[in-house]
Amino acid sequence: MASWPFHRGRFLFMLALVSISPIALAADEVTRTAVDTLWVAASAALVFFMQAGFALLESGMARSKNAVNVLMKNYMDACVGGIIFWLVGFGLMFGQNVSGWFGTTLFALDSPKPWDWTFLLFQMMFAATSTTIASGAMAERIHFRAYLIGACVISGLIYPVFGSWAWGGYGGGDGWLKALGFIDFAGSTVVHSIGGWCALAGIMVLGPRLGRFSPVGESRAIPGHNLSLVALGGFVLWFGWFGFNGGSTLTADASIGKILANTHLAACAGAVGSALFNAFLGRPTLLTVTVNASIGGLVAVTAGCATMDAGFAILTGFIAGIITNLGPRLLVKMRLDDVVDAVSVHGFCGVWGTLAAGLFFSGDLFNLNRIAIQALGIGSALIWGLGTAWITYLLIALTIGIRSTPLHEQRGLDFTEHSEIGYPEFQQSRTFNPEGLHHH
Repeated sequence: MASWPFHRGRFLFMLALVSISPIALAADEVTRTAVDTLWVAASAALVFFMQAGFALLESGMARSKNAVNVLMKNYMDACVGGIIFWLVGFGLMFGQNVSGWFGTTLFALDSPKPWDWTFLLFQMMFAATSTTIASGAMAERIHFRAYLIGACVISGLIYPVFGSWAWGGYGGGDGWLKALGFIDFAGSTVVHSIGGWCALAGIMVLGPRLGRFSPVGESRAIPGHNLSLVALGGFVLWFGWFGFNGGSTLTADASIGKILANTHLAACAGAVGSALFNAFLGRPTLLTVTVNASIGGLVAVTAGCATMDAGFAILTGFIAGIITNLGPRLLVKMRLDDVVDAVSVHGFCGVWGTLAAGLFFSGDLFNLNRIAIQALGIGSALIWGLGTAWITYLLIALTIGIRSTPLHEQRGLDFTEHSEIGYPEFQQSRTFNPEGLHHH
C-alpha cells in the first residue's frame, strides 16, 4: 500500500502525456507547415527575381535599338504567362493525372488549402522561367504580339504537359516518366531543355537577323550593346538559382545545404571549364561566353543537384562550360541565329545535365537502366518541345505574321513596336512625341 501514491503519480503523468501528445503533434505540424511555407515562398521570390536576370542579360546581348523590346518581352511574358499558367497550365501539369499524360483538375485554382497556393506560386515562377528562355534567342526580329502568343502557348500547353509527364501527380496519379523513375529534381529538362527547344523552333521559323550571315554563308558577329548588363544579369540569375534548386525540396530540411553547395560549385566549374577550354585552344576568354558557361553549369546541375556528390557536380558543370562553347558553333554551321545562345545554354546543357543525373546518382553510379530512362525523358522532351513549338510558331507566321519587316528591323524594334527608345540621348535620329506620332 505504501507504493500506491507513487503508482498513482506515474499513472496520472502517463495519462497527461497521452492527452497532451495529440495537441503537441498538431502544434508541431502547424509549425512545420509554416516553416516550409516560408522557405518555398522565399524561394519563389528568388525564382521570380531570375526574370530580372534574363531581362538584363538578354537586353545587354542585343543591340541598343532593341533594348526596350527585349525588356518588354521579358516583362510581359511573365505577366501573361502567370495568368495563363494559373488558368490552364497548373491543372494540366499538377491536376489529377489518371492517364499519366496530363492533369484534369486544379484549373483556375481557388483552393481552401493554404499549401496549394504556396505550391502554385512556386510553380508559376518555374513556368515563367521556361517561357522566357525563348525570348533572347528570337530577339531583334520577332513581332511583339507574335512573341506573346507563343509565350501563352508555352505557359499554357507545351511546358505544363511535359511537366505532367515528369512531375505530375500532385492532385493524384503519376506522370508516365515519373512512374518510370525519371530524375529531374529541379528541371534541367522540364524547365530548361523545354525552353531551349522552344527557342530552337522559334529561330528555325524566324530565320537569322539581317546581316547575320553573308550570301555565301559566312558568319558575321553582331555584338551586344552593354556587357555590364550581361554580367549583372548573370549574377542575378546565379543568385535566383539558389531558390530555383533549393526551393524544389518543397520543405525546409537539412538537404538544402548540399543542394545549394552543388548548385554553386557547378556554376563555378562551368566558368572554369570554359576558360580552360578556350585557353587550350588559344582563344580569348570572353565575358559573354564566361557568363553563359556559368549559367550552363547551373542548368546542367539542376537535374541532379540533390542526388549527386560534390565532385560529380563540379564535373557536370565543367563539361557544361565546354558545351556552351561548342553548341553555338554547331548552330552557326546550320545558319541558325540565336542572339543569346539560349539553345546551347538551356537546351544542350539541359540534355547533358539530365543524363549526368543518371550517370552520377550517388551510391549507384552508371546504372544502365537509370541512364536509359533519362535518355527516354530527354528524347521525349525534344520531340514534344521542338515539335509543338515549331507548329505553334509556323501557325503564327502563316496567320498574323511572326517576323518584323526589314525596314523595322533596321530601325530597331524599340521605335517601331513600342514608340520608345532605350537611350534617347544617344539615338538622336529617332524621336517621338507623347501622342506617339513618329518623325525623323
